[in-house]
Amino acid sequence: MDFTFSEEQQAAAEAARGVFADVAPDAVPSPALTTGAVADEFDRALWARLADADLLSLLSAEEYGGAGLDAVALCLVLRESAKVLARVPLLESSAAMAAVQTYGGPELRAELLERAGRGEVVLTVAASGRTGHDPAELAVTARQEEGEGADWILDGVQTAVPWAYDADYVVVPAHTAADRTVLALVPRAHDGVALGEQFSTSGERLGELRLESARIAARDVIDVEGAWEWLRDLLTTGTCALALGLGERVLRMSSEYTSKREQFGFPVATFQAVAVQAADRYIDLRAMEVTLWQAAWRIGAGAGDTLPVAGDVAVAKIWASEGVRRVVQTAQHLHGGFGADVDYPLHRYHAWAKHLELSLGPAAAHEEALGDLLAAHSLG
Repeated sequence: MDFTFSEEQQAAAEAARGVFADVAPDAVPSPALTTGAVADEFDRALWARLADADLLSLLSAEEYGGAGLDAVALCLVLRESAKVLARVPLLESSAAMAAVQTYGGPELRAELLERAGRGEVVLTVAASGRTGHDPAELAVTARQEEGEGADWILDGVQTAVPWAYDADYVVVPAHTAADRTVLALVPRAHDGVALGEQFSTSGERLGELRLESARIAARDVIDVEGAWEWLRDLLTTGTCALALGLGERVLRMSSEYTSKREQFGFPVATFQAVAVQAADRYIDLRAMEVTLWQAAWRIGAGAGDTLPVAGDVAVAKIWASEGVRRVVQTAQHLHGGFGADVDYPLHRYHAWAKHLELSLGPAAAHEEALGDLLAAHSLG
């Protein structure tokens, strides 16, 4: 079997490396020195360069000006973005666009996809629920008024919505009285919609989205079974890609530092205790990588195996949430006090890693979910 990436996927990764080559991970104030947000908005100049390189429309079909690539290509690009802590809603906007293309109506696709691919419209997703611990689809209720094509009314609260103050639309999962989940594209500036300022561990501004009888047109609501689950899996897998890219950059920083830092006349990288710790973290990253590509491939390939795609996503989450934490903790230890110096970028990577870990959730919860899937689906 050939496990190499396709030429198109490799080209996307190469284009991403070119765009991110001159991005400085410490271009904004340190979150350790800032009481509020590190910046008023995301990196608009970088966003424009991503649009010019056609990296905002990777998953869109050619008819909408996209490349028609898959989740693996997106994860390759996200991996590169995390190495420089790129401050752009690339994951959220790309995933939302993919959901609109896959499940949205023709009018909605025509209205959004090309403009979003050019960077003119920014999308994000409310995926944290009311508290960050409960299912996102249960945090908001949706009811449709009487009559064919009638508006939908949304009520509820979603917490920690990334880039909420910069996005033009927030994709909000909501549950109906019939126990279905719909996806509503909610404009940021809209009657019945309010935002409360929140901050992540990385210093980025998040939003608590409050919906009070928010009226959304029927064409902006995706009422298709499985749409939310598919979007959630893509978002989660993309977050695992961010964790991998960040972890790889941090391990490289540790290698470079310990190779130059001397103790007793020798580089500390030559000490067995240091080498063993670095080797353990390398194993973590390789496990994060293989489980990530399995999950991304399954999302693109769809169903077909005995175990649902959610099983592969759960395995990727287990490794990513634990692995990224271990990598940055080891890096801090190997750097000593230098790792906490606010003039050195490692502390920023630690803050971003904590945000990713919290976004993914605890490994124990994913292990329990995987166990339930294995119990419900015979692999024999």
